[in-house]
Amino acid sequence: MKTKYFLLISTLFILTLIFSSCHVGRFFYWNFADAKDYKKFPSVPIAKGDRVFYFNTPMQMPKIQLPAIYTGKYNRSGLSEFLNDHKTLAFLIIRSDTILFEEYFSNYADTSIIPSFSVSKVFISALTGIAINEGFIKSTNQPITDFIPELLINDPHFERITIEDLLNMRSGIKFNEGYANPFADMAKFYYGKNLLKYVGKLKIANPPDEVYEYISVNSLLLAIAIERSTGKKLNTYLSEKIWQPLYMEFDASWSIDSKKNNQIKAFCCINARARDYARFGRLYLNNGTWEGKQIVPADWVNKSMSIINDSKDSQGYDYTYHWRVKENGAVFAKGVLGQYIYVDPAKKVVIVRLGKKSTDLIWAKFFEQLCAEL
Repeated sequence: MKTKYFLLISTLFILTLIFSSCHVGRFFYWNFADAKDYKKFPSVPIAKGDRVFYFNTPMQMPKIQLPAIYTGKYNRSGLSEFLNDHKTLAFLIIRSDTILFEEYFSNYADTSIIPSFSVSKVFISALTGIAINEGFIKSTNQPITDFIPELLINDPHFERITIEDLLNMRSGIKFNEGYANPFADMAKFYYGKNLLKYVGKLKIANPPDEVYEYISVNSLLLAIAIERSTGKKLNTYLSEKIWQPLYMEFDASWSIDSKKNNQIKAFCCINARARDYARFGRLYLNNGTWEGKQIVPADWVNKSMSIINDSKDSQGYDYTYHWRVKENGAVFAKGVLGQYIYVDPAKKVVIVRLGKKSTDLIWAKFFEQLCAEL
């Protein structure tokens, strides 16, 4: 009897949440983000062009060994088994345009769509650099309120926040990034249906450029600035400036808040295939050029791949323009389920790891160990 009563109360509580607060209800219904999230939200298309760039594929893949430091600790000898144990869905290693390793797990394949989550942020960074180069945005010192004046309604100090502050996660905006809290701002922005409404209610916690704080709303504000300055939807701008020039193999999509409001969730949610993520990594490996054409300004790429301040993420990695930057010159983009694009210019290597869970592994260190043995 008590069990039935508990289930009834629980059901009524969840139903109340669903009807009283859309994003909280969806948080409880869908729970944490997963690799199928691209099916849960409406989206807009990212169109590829007519040409496709193919990486070289050797007749026989070389044998890539699991670094010795991991064989004893995890009681595994093979890389494939290790990756599968660590909840990986796709894993690619590409050196000098040749695929050295490519495997998929849990019935995924090279044609499978896998969400990028916060890896999308480096695409926003690249588009910001392109928009500045094209004159739509004056510079990284331009105030965000030039593009989103409604921010001034709650606090006139928003005019002090610049594009640079947003790129480096040093805006000082009040925002709770907690992923496990249904009442946090992140849950509202991820599951909610009216992002512009939420943006209009933002407030400031600290003066800009004082401290680093990773908050996804910074990327969203950059995306809105790009859209309003260029006069183009973000998915269209991405298609024209990156997806088609890089000769991506597949069309992709970008999740939006709702069909009614049609605002792209730019802090996450590009939905694409593993090899196309690798093509973007190759773009930065080659200093922003693609087949002889400068796609992202070289100075923008160079700065993005440099340590320029004291911003460090939760694992101690330096943070510049939405990229994590390592002292050895490698950079990587990171998503919540262990989605990664890792670029090592010294080794001419791009690694893509897409997963259904991050696990306790420090993936950036793992990639570094792999590169050291290539």
